[in-house]
Order: sequence, then structure tokens, then C-alpha cells
Amino acid sequence: MTTNNTETVSVPKPSGWQEFWVKEDWWAVWLGLGIVILAYVFYLSGSSISWIAVAPAKWSNFSQLSTQLSANGIRYLALLGVFLVLFTIVVSFIGQKPKAFIPAFIFVFVLSAIIYVAGNWDQASRYNLEPPLVALVLGLIISNIIGIPRWLDAGFRVEFYIKLGIVLLGATLPFTLIIWAGPVAILQASIVSLVTFFVIFFTAGKLGLDKRLAAVLGAGGAVCGVSASIAVAGAVRAKKEHPPIAISLVVFYAIILIFALPLIARTLHLPTGVGGAWIGTSEFADAAGLAAAQSYGGLATDVHNGISGTADQALASYTLIKVIGRDMWIGIWSFVLALISVTVWERTETNSKVQAGQIWWRFPKFVIGFLIASILTTLIVHGNTLVDYNKLVKPALIAPITSLRTWAFTFSFLSIGLTTRFRELANAGFKPFLAFTLGVIVNVILGYILSVVVFGHYWSSIITH
Repeated sequence: MTTNNTETVSVPKPSGWQEFWVKEDWWAVWLGLGIVILAYVFYLSGSSISWIAVAPAKWSNFSQLSTQLSANGIRYLALLGVFLVLFTIVVSFIGQKPKAFIPAFIFVFVLSAIIYVAGNWDQASRYNLEPPLVALVLGLIISNIIGIPRWLDAGFRVEFYIKLGIVLLGATLPFTLIIWAGPVAILQASIVSLVTFFVIFFTAGKLGLDKRLAAVLGAGGAVCGVSASIAVAGAVRAKKEHPPIAISLVVFYAIILIFALPLIARTLHLPTGVGGAWIGTSEFADAAGLAAAQSYGGLATDVHNGISGTADQALASYTLIKVIGRDMWIGIWSFVLALISVTVWERTETNSKVQAGQIWWRFPKFVIGFLIASILTTLIVHGNTLVDYNKLVKPALIAPITSLRTWAFTFSFLSIGLTTRFRELANAGFKPFLAFTLGVIVNVILGYILSVVVFGHYWSSIITH
């Protein structure tokens, strides 16, 4: 499987200060931090950016949907206008023609909005297939079965959308959450991230795969599947076909584990907190993992199932491990692998000394945005308890940023699907599948040992308030 372009495009390096306005990495940082700062200003004034950060609410019938769209139609148009203006400015500076981008992005936005709305149908929420994951699957179906005109490619700015989303992700993961999560959650998440990455990376190397593909596969299995694959691909200058290979494997196993993990946990009668921790340790995609955790937590409501604990405990332990503990590694792996790629891999390939300036040029700037956004939010929530955070800060500040992050991820995942061709998957061969599968096996077994045997007492009594 591959995307439209199969080779890394060589772009002339800007000199001096030009870098700050001609690289999409920096534009992702500027826009992401601008949104965070604007949200903070509104929050301090006792308001919120929630009006423009519109997101569909749950609905169960077309009457409710029609009422909701009628009430919020102007907000969706306003959001489209804001995105269109900002993104058109960005593509103009990085060398793309606005007249090609504008109609293509309108198509991306409209289709993303339909997906976002459809994803909030109450029946779809039973499996919690969040908009980004639905967008990816729908994009794959359209691309490989229906087909799309090539002129739409101008709107599929996969890396820019995902980088913007990752910067906004930083704002929703303040460092304070690490303290609230506790050392057990962070330790377990770190062990899993490190072990799974190295298992996949070294297995891929032994099989003769490109080091950059091995890094993308490792990040996809160790952290947050799709997002991590794209982020690391940009950091190590992977070929354009590498991220889709990792993404296809992430989605394949994420869907399997949605059903397999709750079923096995139910068979073993694991407490909900323990089951949620195991799912958070073993799943690869946030949406899929949340679906599995909610599914397992729901079993506790029926006394006949013999599952101890509460539904909230399953969600809490899953969130601590996956959304906080593992997702924080996106920035870490991007930073570390960018340095290794520049100072070791490329130096070996070219037999030349790496200049310090080249390290800065190649460093994934969106990681800086991710960290600054997290620091800003940390300063904002400083002094709040977890209860205050959930009751006051989250709805007024974090929720609107999360909505915009979901839009950005949906744009990116849809673009990935629309530019991916399954018929060319055979070109990747069996080796990536073998390396990733070994990582899955290790991940699931290690997750079980840590969640049940080593830290089982902690997770079975996890506090949710």
C-alpha cells in the first residue's frame, strides 16, 4: 500500500529566518500555540472558544440531528471559514497554489463534517468508533473502490494536519496529569513503549527492512498508532510509502483487539480496572482502545457476569495508561529518532560529518509545539485538583481544544485513506507484517503481566474521583 508520492521530495533549505514561515512544521506550531493562547485568554475572561470549536453532540434520530444542525449550521460555516483562511495562508507560504487548495479542502472539510456527525450517532457510539478512525476507513474505501479525481490531492495535507493535531494534543496533556496518573501508570506505560518499540525495530532490522521503516513500525506499535507513525516518519525522513504500511497494520490489529481483549478479559474475570489497564497497555489506537475499555467496563453493570469493579474504573485505568502514559511518548520518540537519523544513519550512508545546523534543520519542530502547549496548560491548571480540572478547566478550556484537535486528526486520517492504495500493499512484502505481529504478541503478553500480575492490586482498586 502506498500514497500518491513514493519518494521523499527534496525541498531547498530556506536560509536564516525564512525557516520560520516556509516550513509546515513551524506553521503547525504557530497555529497550534495560537489556538491554545487564544483559548487561554477566553478562559481567563470567563468565556470559552467553544462557539467556534463546534463539535456535533450525540443524536439518536434524524429529528434530533436536524434540530442540532439547524441550531449550529452557522457555527460549522464559521469554522470552515476560519480553517480555510488559516490553511490557505499556510499553503501559500510553503509554496502551494491557493486556487488548487481551496476547493480541495472544502471537499475534505465537508466529508470530515459528515463523518464527525455520523460518528456521534448513539448506535455508532456503542463501539466508540471515533471520527478519525472512521475517516481513515472511509477514505480507504473511497480510494480503493470508488476512486477520486487527482485535483483533490491538493487538499490532502496529511503531515500538516497531523502535526497541528499533535501540537493541540500537547495542550490536552498537561504535565500535571502525570502527577495525577501516579508513578505506576507512567512506569507501566514507559516499559511498554520501550519494549514494544525495540522488539519491532530490531526484528525489522534482522529481516533486512529499512531502518526508517523499522522506526515507523516501532512507533506505531509502541505509542499511538497512526499519529506516532506519521510523526516519526517526518522526524526520520521516511519514504512516503512507509507510514501507510504502518498505519494499515495498526488499524488491522486495533480492530482485532477491540473484540479480542474484552472477550479474553471477560473469560478470565478480570476486575474492570485491571481489564482497562491491560487494554490501555495493548491497544494501538486511542479510539479502538476506548471502545474496548467501554465495552468491558459495561460488563460490570450485570452481576451475572462475575466482573468486579465499575465501568468508570475501566475507563480511568485505560486513560491513565494509553491516553496519558503512552501518548506522551510521541514527542519523545520523534525527538530521539530525529537525532539518531541525522547523526548516525545519514552519516553512515553518506560517509560525511553531520553539521550541527543540519540537526536543527531536521528536528521535528512540531515536537517543540507539543511540549510548549503542554507546559502552557500545566501553568494554567497549576493549583487545581483533579476534581477541579474535570469540573472547571476541562469543559471551558480543554474540551474546545480537543474538538479542534479531533477536526485536525480527522482531516489527516481522511487524507491518508484517500491517498492510500491497497493494491500496492504487496510491494511492502511479508516482512513488515511479521515484525509488527511479533510486537503485538509481546505487547499483549507484557501488558497482561504488568496489569494483572505486577500491578494488579493497584489497578483493581483504582480511584475514579
